[in-house]
Amino acid sequence: MNAGDINFRALAPAKVNLFLKVVGQRADGYHLLQTLMCPVNWYDELVFEFSGSGIQVQCDHPQVPPGKANLVWKAADLFARNLSKFTDQRLGAVSIRLDKKIPVGAGLGGGSSDAAAVLRALNQAFGFPFKKDKLQAMALELGADVPFFIEDAPCFATGIGEYLTPVVGLKPQSLLILYPQVMVSTAEVFKNLNLGLTKIPERLKYHHFDGFEIRDFCRLGNDLEEVTLVRYPAVAEAMEALINQGAGNVRMSGSGSAVFGLFAVEQEARKVAGALKRRSGWQVFVGKLLV
Repeated sequence: MNAGDINFRALAPAKVNLFLKVVGQRADGYHLLQTLMCPVNWYDELVFEFSGSGIQVQCDHPQVPPGKANLVWKAADLFARNLSKFTDQRLGAVSIRLDKKIPVGAGLGGGSSDAAAVLRALNQAFGFPFKKDKLQAMALELGADVPFFIEDAPCFATGIGEYLTPVVGLKPQSLLILYPQVMVSTAEVFKNLNLGLTKIPERLKYHHFDGFEIRDFCRLGNDLEEVTLVRYPAVAEAMEALINQGAGNVRMSGSGSAVFGLFAVEQEARKVAGALKRRSGWQVFVGKLLV
């Protein structure tokens, strides 16, 4: 296929963790998780142009690393290497412009979603040379959360996040995400996690979730809150603000810093958003879970 004249865009959704349990640690230091991740209709946008020289990535966001340090560049390079190795096609030149909307360092998976969007979009542009399982294997080379965004549906994730079981039958729910403009280091949070305090009577199995509502998942909690809320007071303040405004099932997503609350109807979420936007420095998003 000659993709030289094709320009197109792709959307990369955010995610929230409806719950997150840390159930162990591997010998290599990676922590073993059980979590339910769900995509959200808050998107980064990527525009692809098959021209120029090599792989070029453009992004004006000050917190997004340039060049080869960017996950978007790494994803395009990984796809190019697999394309030439397993097919008779070549990527050639591609320029990718990233319009960054999802906050960085917020636990919303924006960077991982961008990387997955590159793999999916390039796979489409070249006529789907790779099936989903191959894309997910490539995605795992880029990060533990990236395979989830290849799946692009609510998933129960285990291992370090790479073993995915789609969760079906969840009812749509409005949510409000509050980002306190603080970047959280995931590595720092895990480094300071006391595994002895993350009590879980048994490892959860997918069949345990039969009949669960979204609020039931949220009530399982997020083990990383015990570290983040202490080390980043702004996150604790944001969570308290959501609770005080009447949001239901307030949780932190991933290692933070974004927190979210659920609402029965979107109008209630927008009313709370109006009150919270008066707080200087906070970013507020009202949307829905993509179930």
